[in-house]
Amino acid sequence: MWLVAAVVFCLDSCIKTYLRLYFAYQSIPVIRNIFHITVIFNKGAAFGILQKSGTLLVYIGILFLLIFSVFIKKEKKKNLLFLISCGMILGGAFSNLWDRIFLGFVVDYIDLRVWPVFNLSDSCITVGVALLILEPYLGGFRKEHAPLNSKAKQT
Repeated sequence: MWLVAAVVFCLDSCIKTYLRLYFAYQSIPVIRNIFHITVIFNKGAAFGILQKSGTLLVYIGILFLLIFSVFIKKEKKKNLLFLISCGMILGGAFSNLWDRIFLGFVVDYIDLRVWPVFNLSDSCITVGVALLILEPYLGGFRKEHAPLNSKAKQT
């Protein structure tokens, strides 16, 4: 889990730093009208809401990380999917919090033209949450097939 969190944090931080230093406020088409690298500095939360609430967003971020850490510690089943999901969420949340604390804004850069600009951390948080939601169903699927396999071996 911590390895995944560290990889997400480091990768996103490196991308953000490079783009912030060399491509601030630029939009570079990768696939014209579909996917652009558009570097913006978001002082608010998701979708640009709460623009003048930087300090509040820092406290919310810290509170989220504390509560989520307690959730992880209390969770009984810590399979690989659970740990990867939590690592993605922690790495993404910490990377965005780092930006807020040390820059006063979050660097966003993935522009799909049909959605507000976001970053790798946002994507990892979203995918991590989706995997946590799906994990019981994926785990249940594996458990359903275990008895079939064990009966096949017995006969």
